[in-house]
Amino acid sequence: MQFARINDATIHYQLIGAPPDRPVIVFINSLGTDFRIWRDVVVRLAGDYAVVLYDKRGHGLSDVGQLPSSIEDHATDLAGLLDLLSVKNAVICGLSVGGLIAQSLTQRRPDLVGALILCDTAHKIGTAESWNARIAAVEDKGIGSIVDAVMERWFTPAFRRPENTAYSGYCNMLTRQPVEGYVAACEAIRDADLTEAAKSIAVPAICIVGDQDGSTPPDLVLSAARLIPGARYEVIRDCAHIPCVEQPEALTAILRAFLTSISPGESSP
Repeated sequence: MQFARINDATIHYQLIGAPPDRPVIVFINSLGTDFRIWRDVVVRLAGDYAVVLYDKRGHGLSDVGQLPSSIEDHATDLAGLLDLLSVKNAVICGLSVGGLIAQSLTQRRPDLVGALILCDTAHKIGTAESWNARIAAVEDKGIGSIVDAVMERWFTPAFRRPENTAYSGYCNMLTRQPVEGYVAACEAIRDADLTEAAKSIAVPAICIVGDQDGSTPPDLVLSAARLIPGARYEVIRDCAHIPCVEQPEALTAILRAFLTSISPGESSP
């Protein structure tokens, strides 16, 4: 395991190397998960690309850090990690809140971003009312009280079969996140509006969504893609909010096609 002190938090990360002429892909996980959600995509890309994975603050093995924390704080954390690893001009792949962090990073540190892959995310996610209700439920009764509702948005009914042991595992992943970190991330998402930042993105970008996503539905993701100049848009069939878990082969195929079509430049550490 690899750890680094970034700003006010200890951040858990993993660097997987590749030949020096290969781009770096940086994966940012979603709310209530850690970087293990990317495993089935990473194993299909390792060797062809260098990979950076990390647990954002308040998730996985990373510190919660000072509270409150904003999407800009998360972007500053990622910038600090990439500076530590001497990575520039990387392909940033963010899922859900990870996509908000990716957009903020692009706005704040364009030297670090060569291309954007925005999975099941948008320029603004949810309403203040919906996030406040979730925060109140978690603070009152814990993360376990919202598991069923969250899983209906994360995964299709086919994945949520009782006999699917992976489904139980992802329920465990959600409930074992630090409550403080989860609530802080909910507040950060609630307060984030990247509409203007999305309009100014000047790197190759693709927006990807599962056709059954209950958290960031296809119409919302399409609206984000239309804000970003020249952005591409792809829908993954039979998939909800977390394609790297539910449809890793389809997601990897889209990533490879996109990466093949662009030239983000040499960026391996």
